[in-house]
Amino acid sequence: MSNTGKRPGSLGKHGVKIGMPVVKAKNFKGSLKRLLGYLKPYRWRLLAVFGLAILSTAFSIVSPKILGKATTKLFEGIMLKYQQVPGARVDFEYILQILLFLVGLYIFSACFSYLQQYLMAGIAQKTVYDLRQAVQDKLNRLPLKYFDARPHGEILSRVTNDVDNIGSTLQQSLTQSITSLVTLVGILLMMLSISPLMTLIAVVIVPLSLVVTVLIAKRSQKYFATQQKELGILNGHVEEMYTGHPIVKAFGREGESVEKFQEINQRLYEVGWKAQFISGIISPLISFIGNIGYVLVCVVGSSLVLKNKIEIGDIQAFIQYTRQFTHPIMQTANIANIIQSTVASAERVFELLDEAEQVPEPDKAKVLAFPRGEVELRNVTFGYGETNLIENMNLHVKPGQTVAIVGPTGAGKTTLVNLLMRFYEIKSGQILVDGVDIREMKRGDLRTLFGMVLQDTWLFNGTIRDNIAYGRVGASEQEIVQAARMAHADHFIRTLPEGYDTVLDEEASNISQGQKQLLTIARAILADPSILILDEATSNVDTRTEVLIQKAMLTLMKGRTSFVIAHRLSTIREADLILVMNQGSIIEMGNHQELLAKGGFYADLYQSQFASTSREAG
Repeated sequence: MSNTGKRPGSLGKHGVKIGMPVVKAKNFKGSLKRLLGYLKPYRWRLLAVFGLAILSTAFSIVSPKILGKATTKLFEGIMLKYQQVPGARVDFEYILQILLFLVGLYIFSACFSYLQQYLMAGIAQKTVYDLRQAVQDKLNRLPLKYFDARPHGEILSRVTNDVDNIGSTLQQSLTQSITSLVTLVGILLMMLSISPLMTLIAVVIVPLSLVVTVLIAKRSQKYFATQQKELGILNGHVEEMYTGHPIVKAFGREGESVEKFQEINQRLYEVGWKAQFISGIISPLISFIGNIGYVLVCVVGSSLVLKNKIEIGDIQAFIQYTRQFTHPIMQTANIANIIQSTVASAERVFELLDEAEQVPEPDKAKVLAFPRGEVELRNVTFGYGETNLIENMNLHVKPGQTVAIVGPTGAGKTTLVNLLMRFYEIKSGQILVDGVDIREMKRGDLRTLFGMVLQDTWLFNGTIRDNIAYGRVGASEQEIVQAARMAHADHFIRTLPEGYDTVLDEEASNISQGQKQLLTIARAILADPSILILDEATSNVDTRTEVLIQKAMLTLMKGRTSFVIAHRLSTIREADLILVMNQGSIIEMGNHQELLAKGGFYADLYQSQFASTSREAG
């Protein structure tokens, strides 16, 4: 949702930054030094940028003084004619020479400015490229627990927003800071060369403007902070209401929702109005103070002209310098805030880069040339921190067996699967595939042995053909179609207008949930893995599609070692082995009939589901 008027953090008429307090870095010096380290490879180009910035600024600084000479010459010619001095005339040739010289200065200044921006663009983008590459490489080396422990939005913000913030600051603010400092010093020297007294008047006005700005900005900041808070509440309410729109309507709470929206919106309006009004006072007040300064400069300058201490053109030049003098000061203050924010962004990126990485790959990794799919766990213990989720787990799965894993939420079913694929590192014990400890294999080689079909389908923005082919690089058209047929997906694909060339959008909303699942099964079939991990994929689909998915999964499982995370026990009656897990331990083990005969945890769980299903059917 947008606000009218100036946005928080926008620039006012005189370059005064208004809005929210700047986010500051925890260790400004250390983070800044580390950020500057990324610029070291480009130090010579940076020196060239600084030199070009100085030259460009110097040419623009001297131009008002030179233009003042033309004004003086024009004034002298007019006065002589007014006094009727014989042969008096305006020396237009001299004025033309000055104007042509000025045009040359402006051209040179523009050229130097262009070269400066060209070089800086290359430096900034290459630095950001290096930083992004470092972040990408780091993300590939981070363990899965890092991603599980943090919201994905926060990680994405560091990778995109924070890196972009660094790039824009390097591109704009770095050269602006040099330009502002050179401009400030240059203008001050030029003003002193014209008149120290007039310079004193102009300089006194600046602190007064800054005091006014600081006093008003401090008052407006608390309103901007409240505005952002209320905006967040409003956005949260709107998102909640739209996400749960059917529920709101079903329970007849539309009126209550609208009332709450209006209440929050009213609070946002009141605080936003105050924030914008108070911050908006800054520009007119600075204009008022600045105009008083111009009047004083004109009065003092006129008296100095009458005393022949300065020329009339010097007053014009001085007024131009006075108008330019406050801008670099305000700009430098703004850049200081931007740099604070940028270093804070850099700090967030460096925190990611400093995270503990996953265990390095073995130097002499083992490779399974002909994997059979035998899996064994020997005294495996795993946990987060001091708390163990799995303790001394032992399991032996023969090639081609189907192993079902059942148990209540939090029992450790998904954790066991993550350990098999080495998404997490075990504390002690061994996990072996075909007799080889998985820690002696490269993670990439290990994971090529596994195929996954999860309850939450994942399809990317692309054609159906590309999504199936994701299972194996270089798969032929014939192999893709064959995989789709085996997954019972070929028929529905061909009924689509574009067939295999149908483009799926980001949410794959143009096909049903069941069809998505069939595509993920086709992808797994094409990958031809030795070991399968299946998270029961038949929830939220109609009965006919469920039958198709079950058939496709049976085709996929044929001849392969399969681990099935089961939620509905009726689907795993034929499993070779059923593991009943609770609180990280295998409490029962056996086939369906054996576990029912025991009359233990599994039997109770099965009977409760069977009774529930019977009641629903009745």
